[in-house]
Amino acid sequence: MGVVEDDAFVDDLNLGEVGFLRSRPKATGRPGFDPGDMLKLYLYGYLNRVRSSRRLEAEAVRNLEVIWLVRGLRPDFKTIADFRRDNRSAFKAVFRAFVFLRRKLDLFGRELLAVDGTRLKAVNSRECNLTKAKLDKYIKSADERLEKYLAQLDDADRGEEAGATRRSDALAAKIAVREQRQVNQAMLEQLKASGESQISFTNPDARAMAAHPKVGVGYNAQVAVDAKHKLIAEQHVTNAGSDLGFLAETAGAAKALLGVDRIDAVADMGYYMGEDIAACERAGITPYVARPQRGTAVGDGRFPKERFRYDEAADCYHCPADQRLDTRYRWLQGGILSCNIQTLAPMAVVASRRSAPGETSAVITRWEGQAVLDRYASPPGPGFYIRRETVAHPFGSIKQWMNQGAFLMRGLDKVRAEFSLTALAYNLRPAINLVGVQGLIRAVQADLTPKYPPSRHHQRPMSPIDGPVPPSNSQSKPWPSSSAFHSRLSANDEFPHSLV
Repeated sequence: MGVVEDDAFVDDLNLGEVGFLRSRPKATGRPGFDPGDMLKLYLYGYLNRVRSSRRLEAEAVRNLEVIWLVRGLRPDFKTIADFRRDNRSAFKAVFRAFVFLRRKLDLFGRELLAVDGTRLKAVNSRECNLTKAKLDKYIKSADERLEKYLAQLDDADRGEEAGATRRSDALAAKIAVREQRQVNQAMLEQLKASGESQISFTNPDARAMAAHPKVGVGYNAQVAVDAKHKLIAEQHVTNAGSDLGFLAETAGAAKALLGVDRIDAVADMGYYMGEDIAACERAGITPYVARPQRGTAVGDGRFPKERFRYDEAADCYHCPADQRLDTRYRWLQGGILSCNIQTLAPMAVVASRRSAPGETSAVITRWEGQAVLDRYASPPGPGFYIRRETVAHPFGSIKQWMNQGAFLMRGLDKVRAEFSLTALAYNLRPAINLVGVQGLIRAVQADLTPKYPPSRHHQRPMSPIDGPVPPSNSQSKPWPSSSAFHSRLSANDEFPHSLV
């Protein structure tokens, strides 16, 4: 599935502008493989759960669909792998080009986005990932073992203990432990100097996902999914362990691609961050984020902050017993945020029962941008409750049906390219189901106008029903490789800039 659609979509791309290397061969020398053919091969592979370069090499020889798609070319696995590695910065632009096409086909509702993240395994085991805590533990264990070996050496010298470890064995073990301790100490100093919290040997950019033990060491893939057909509007891969701080970035990029002035975005409590929600409001995004219960106040028997009512006109709080809590002073926290400190007067009996034992007053803080959070404190209606089913669809399809729960490449920029291919393949299949094969082909070939001189790459072998394969020479007509995206842009579209 997707052979003809892959062919039409890639033929319509301006491969040079989206960032593919060697999109136009030089006038001298033997031309290399056409980037368009290699991109088609990868799109076919990701659509059909074939991502390995060695398996793609085999498919190009035995699979009739692939043979037709790549025009009989037989690249080896090294060429296939190098194409994905060398053009890693271009795949994000290809993904956004297809988003632009789906926007033209009106496949986006452009009203509600669901933002969420998922963790995908990296090529790095838990044993090859060390944190400061692990290194401190290893160093402490090494010190204890060294003390044990020293005691054994003393016993062997005095001959006080029958059957004690031989001096030579104990000395060899002591030397090995000391060397390993020196290695751990050097890595700990290197980790402190770099400012990072952990280090990975096999995949330096991968990080341990403490909250997701099944993943172990991996990456955090952020997506913004349009609620109409559950299509991915924007995607981004990071190595951060949490989702804090990515709501405005992900939803803002999706909003720009969808070309709307305002849009709603829903997310779970993992995205609840005051500065991020305020940034969404400034960007024209209405964020609805579940508010988490943080801190130990409720567990210690105190009222939650939501039970205190703020009076904006008087700049004061009212406690659950309707006692007024006046502002005492303000401060700058970290030089960025201005806070109001509210000291509570002795509360009534009903309120003091929820205070800590022996306390008659408490302190409550208010962020200077708290009004932004208060505006989105109430649930947004049914849209909030469809968040899970909206984002679960692409995550479930990618991990289970497409069998892409782990990355194959190493390095943050390379896994970003890999996930761009994954998201593009996920979006391509429902687009085919929604508009049909012929509809999608007509869309990508609309107003197709040649923009480049004839290509020196090979021509496509014709299918058996079309006739024999014509001879290949440098004067042959080019296979359709011109781009229609830029030629059919309206005056209001800024598609070339959206690819950056």
